[in-house]
Amino acid sequence: MAKLYFYYSTMNAGKSTVLLQASYNYQERGMHPLLLAPAIDNRSGENTVSSRIGLSAPATPFHTADNLDALVRSIRETQAVDCIFIDEAQFLEKKQVKQLSDVADELNIPVLCYGLRTDFQGNLFTGSEQLLAWADELTEIKTICHCGRKANMVLRIDGDGNVIKQGAQIKIGGNDTYISVCRKHFKSGMIRRRDDELMLDGFEE
Repeated sequence: MAKLYFYYSTMNAGKSTVLLQASYNYQERGMHPLLLAPAIDNRSGENTVSSRIGLSAPATPFHTADNLDALVRSIRETQAVDCIFIDEAQFLEKKQVKQLSDVADELNIPVLCYGLRTDFQGNLFTGSEQLLAWADELTEIKTICHCGRKANMVLRIDGDGNVIKQGAQIKIGGNDTYISVCRKHFKSGMIRRRDDELMLDGFEE
């Protein structure tokens, strides 16, 4: 039976790169992946999933009101679908996660979701919360804080590099808006390493 997967991380851990590589692997084997991306995030243009290192691929946009089970069934009427990849899965609605589980359970199509776990205030996104509860398999994609520890939180900053503590949960942005840090430096609001701060050797769990 097909499974629902959730690959989660903080910002700039390479989620989209991993997604695009996995999708390419399916294509190399003559299979037909379907890429879905939230319409709200159009930084790279509509109908596209792209990574920071320059990889990109066409994607079908979806909106918060869309029934993703119905969307997949409609697409299958005109093309083969062997696997589904969801970019920026934190933006999924609660009901959409359930719909994706129906795709896996009833259509027997694997669904791989990639997204952030928490927001700039340390709270779970709706889509991530539901995927943590409903997914068959959970995998963390890791990156590091400026201190060398694992980065599992994200700070939001303004144009002058000041940490922002309040505001709407969803604000689309990249390196100019968000910085990934460990929990210690999330709590202190430290966005970069001090000159007198020792760098840890290697990656610390």
